Amino acid sequence: MTAREAVSVVVLLALVVLVLWAMRAGWNHRRRRTEGLVGELPPVPADLGGALAGPFDAVYVSTTRAGDWLDRVVAQDLGVRSQARVSVHESGVLVARSGTRDVFIPAAALRGVGNAPGIAGKVVGNDGLVVLTWRPVPTDDRGLDTGLRPKHAADGPALVAAATALINRTSLTEPDGTAADGRTNDGTKEKS
Repeated sequence: MTAREAVSVVVLLALVVLVLWAMRAGWNHRRRRTEGLVGELPPVPADLGGALAGPFDAVYVSTTRAGDWLDRVVAQDLGVRSQARVSVHESGVLVARSGTRDVFIPAAALRGVGNAPGIAGKVVGNDGLVVLTWRPVPTDDRGLDTGLRPKHAADGPALVAAATALINRTSLTEPDGTAADGRTNDGTKEKS
């Protein structure tokens, strides 16, 4: 190897190390920036209550700020893509992930569920992802979107239906039949 080739190899290796360092620094910066959005993840309760649906095999894709499918949240390992088993219970939605901590979304924190063609880390098209919108921190009005890719196509609608039923069940908390958002039992808005 000539001196010129040796210098080229050293420069190339230095560039690779620099790029890897920059990627790691960027990930750590994003983690620090998103810690306030998450706080401590809700613990998985000892008694989840009755199972409403699942478990479904899925891929936990990522969690983003609600309404911004590219603003990935990495605090509390929410940026780690993993295989998962998703189940809906009376107390909330459990995303049991392989290789990292589980995500439990309490029924009271769940704000919405639907389908999307993509979220940070995965674009599948045709609304192939199930997205759960929730608020882990009560002071954050915006909340988070958690994207899941069910392994079997038929599991997506079943997961959406079960999470929607859970939201409807927990929103009817007032004795007069109105929810905190002013909806009545039939889903219409109460007149003011």
